[in-house]
Amino acid sequence: MGSSTASLATLLGGRRGAIDATVPPVAFVVAWLASGESVIVASAVAVVAAFILAGWRLSRRARPRAVLIGLLGVCVAALITLRTGRAADFFLIQVVSNAASALAWMVSIVVRWPLLGVVVGAVLGQRSRWRNDPALLRAYSRASWVWVMQYVTRLVVFLPLWLSGAVVALGMARVTLSWPLIAACLAVSWVVLRRSLPPDHPGIREPAPGLSRQPASPARPADPPPVP
Repeated sequence: MGSSTASLATLLGGRRGAIDATVPPVAFVVAWLASGESVIVASAVAVVAAFILAGWRLSRRARPRAVLIGLLGVCVAALITLRTGRAADFFLIQVVSNAASALAWMVSIVVRWPLLGVVVGAVLGQRSRWRNDPALLRAYSRASWVWVMQYVTRLVVFLPLWLSGAVVALGMARVTLSWPLIAACLAVSWVVLRRSLPPDHPGIREPAPGLSRQPASPARPADPPPVP
C-alpha cells in the first residue's frame, strides 16, 4: 500500500478520546469511595473533572464540538445518577451507547456504507469517492467488523457489572476497555484493511484509480470516534 499511507491510528487519533473518557469515571469512583459512597459528591467531582478537562482541551485548540459532546455526556451521566440514587447508573450511558454503536456499525456494513470508510474518507477529504472502488469498499466493510466487536466486547463486560451494581469494577473496566482496547482495535482493523486490498492497490489515499477525482484536502487528525 505504500509508505505514504498513514495508519488508522495516525488518521483517527484515539488516545486523546480514550484518555478523556476515563478521567471523569475514575474521578467519580474515587470520590464515591472517599465520601462514603455519596452519589452527590461523586457526581459533583466527576462534573468538575469534566469541566477542567474540557477547559484544558479547548486551551490546546481541540475541536469544540468533540469537547462539548464529552462534557455533555458526563453531565447527563451525573444527572441520571442523582435522579436514581444508584452509583452504578453513572455508567448507564456506556451500556446504552455501546449497544447503539455496535448496531450502527453493523447496519452501516449491511447497507454498504461502512462507518470506517465514512470516517477515514472524511478525514482524507474524499467524501464518498472511496465507495467507487469495490476493493476499498470491501476492505472497509471487513475492517469495520473489528469495530463492531470492540463495542460488543464492552457491552458484554459493562452490562452484567451494571446490573450487579459493581461500581468499582465498572470504573476499572472503563479504564481497561478505553485506550488499550481502542489501540488494539486500531491496530487490528488496520491490518485487516491492508490485507483485504489487492497487492497492487495504491492504498486508502488513492481510491478508484482511473476514475475522475475531486481535489482532496490535506489529511489532518480527526476527532476520534467517541469512546462509549
